[in-house]
Amino acid sequence: MKIKYTLLVAALSVYMSSCNKTNNEATETDENLTEATEETVAEPNAGDEWEQLFNGENFEGWTHVGDGEFVIEEGVLKTTGGMGLLFYNKEKIENATIKLVYKNPGGKNSGVYIRIPEVPTEPWMPVHKGYEVQIDDRGDDYHVTGVLYSFTAAKARPTKADEWNTMEITIRDTNTQVHVNGVLVTDYNEGEPVPERHEEWEPERGPRSSSGYFGLQNHADEDVVYFKEISLKKL
Repeated sequence: MKIKYTLLVAALSVYMSSCNKTNNEATETDENLTEATEETVAEPNAGDEWEQLFNGENFEGWTHVGDGEFVIEEGVLKTTGGMGLLFYNKEKIENATIKLVYKNPGGKNSGVYIRIPEVPTEPWMPVHKGYEVQIDDRGDDYHVTGVLYSFTAAKARPTKADEWNTMEITIRDTNTQVHVNGVLVTDYNEGEPVPERHEEWEPERGPRSSSGYFGLQNHADEDVVYFKEISLKKL
């Protein structure tokens, strides 16, 4: 009887040890799952968020050069006269998407200058050293809304006359894409062939900087264009 009792105790001890080991492994597994879950549910990347660059109240972060001006009416930027440039002065933009919500009644003329290599002191350096993403519904395929002015031909014409339109300009290294109302208008890589320059007001040819300042054009007295949102998402 004593031998059987000893064997029974030994067997029970092995069983309890096995249970403890299983429980410990389960606890470790739960802890690992918790750690993995905590890593998965990390705080969202700041690059996933749109940063509003125009506060609707004043010109904080913006500088105007050249003729004419921008004015703020009920939280909306309005072009007046020209030719001038209102540029974002806080930083150069690289690998990012710029989003603008604009209206150009009658299809009037403005533009968004990108890849400006240095702080502009007048409006013509950005013409020749950066790119103008055109706003003008009346031009031909090389001078119409969404193209790099006189460099690229429009893949589509998705603008809405006399309504608010959304333009998204994505700068990624040497590639520039422009979507208007969700439709691709321009997809250009540095070094691709472009037409010859025909007019003195057209930009000089040549490569552009991978990063640079950006700004909005006020073109002329008769070209009144409105901007109600300007935001940035870094890639």
